[in-house]
Parts: sequence; structure tokens; C-alpha cells
Amino acid sequence: MRVIAVPVKPLEEAKRRLSRILSPAERAVLSLAMLEDVLDACQTQEGWDVWVVSRAEPALEVAARRGARPLLESGRSLLEAIGQAELSMRGRWSSLAVVLADLPFITPQGLSRALALGSQSGVVAAPAESDGGTNLLLRRPPTAIPARFGRSSFARHRAEAYRLGVSFREARFPELGFDLDRPGDPPHQDAGGLRRARRGRETWCGGLTAQRM
Repeated sequence: MRVIAVPVKPLEEAKRRLSRILSPAERAVLSLAMLEDVLDACQTQEGWDVWVVSRAEPALEVAARRGARPLLESGRSLLEAIGQAELSMRGRWSSLAVVLADLPFITPQGLSRALALGSQSGVVAAPAESDGGTNLLLRRPPTAIPARFGRSSFARHRAEAYRLGVSFREARFPELGFDLDRPGDPPHQDAGGLRRARRGRETWCGGLTAQRM
């Protein structure tokens, strides 16, 4: 089994760094729009099952509507959500790719390039340009290294792979390098000319922030 797991925070906790310019309801709308864009990219990947792990009922409803497997999160953190996906795959796994739900420039092609790097055993990671975090982590098998995430986690994933003698490949693709956490992050710029994912772009630029910018 090859699984792409997309963890989604409770919507009331999502995008708190944008609270200066967006209300809680607006942040929830933006989060769900970006989730749909990420699921669009994930669902085009042949041979991969797509799971959404969340305590947010609207996110699970989006997952079911988009043909992904909704997995009700039993923990209260990103790492617990990933651990739950790992546990659900136990005994029938080959690869687990964790893709964050707030990648406004994600494309099917960019995601496919990253997943292709993991055709052999080992680890593939896509760094977050803003803080050295990890926007995508592919492990084959899923127990190859522990998942970390958060600020500077890309370097920690790389160091852990080297320490354990596990192959490590970097997926430094612009489609996967930008996430949306702060008012100055790329979706109201053009990030090197990349085409923005449709729903996230339209939500961000088409009403949520226009009157504030």
C-alpha cells in the first residue's frame, strides 16, 4: 500500500499568524480551499491512496466528497495525526507520504516529481522555504525514520536519515517549497511566476483580503 496522508488542524487553530488580517471564519474558509487544491494534486497520483487525518469535521467532509479516505484524528498534534496514519497502515504498508495542507502553489506535476524520487527505499523531503520546516515527507518504508515537522525539521529529517544510513533525497521544487502562514507569504505575490493553485488563489485574492490589503 502507498498512502498520501494530509493532516489538517482543527479549523479554529488554523492560520493563527494570519489573524491580523483574517477572522477565524475567513481562516477556516482559506484552509479548506487550500485543502481542496492539495487533494486535487494528490488524487492525480496513480497508485496512491489519499487519506485526510483531522479532528475538523468540515475537512473530513471535504475528504469524503473528493474521494479521499477521511480518518478521524484521535490525538491533538500533527505528530500524533501522522502516528495514527502509520498505525492504520501497519502490516500492509510500503510507502507513506505526508503532505501538508497549506501549499498554495502545489501542482500535480510537482507532487509527482517528488513522489518519483521515492521509488526506492529511503526518505524524500521537501523543505519549507520560510522556516526550514518540512512540507512533504515520503518514507519507504514508513518506519524508515521518525517524523519530526515544525521549524528546521528538514535538517533534522536529513540528519536522522544519515545517522541511520538511510537514503535521503531532497525535493527542492518551488511548487512544494512555499506554505502560507504569515501575511507576507507568497499567495499575494507571484513566487517566481508559479501558477497558484486555483481555490486557494481565488479565496485569498478574491474577497478575504482584498479589502484589507
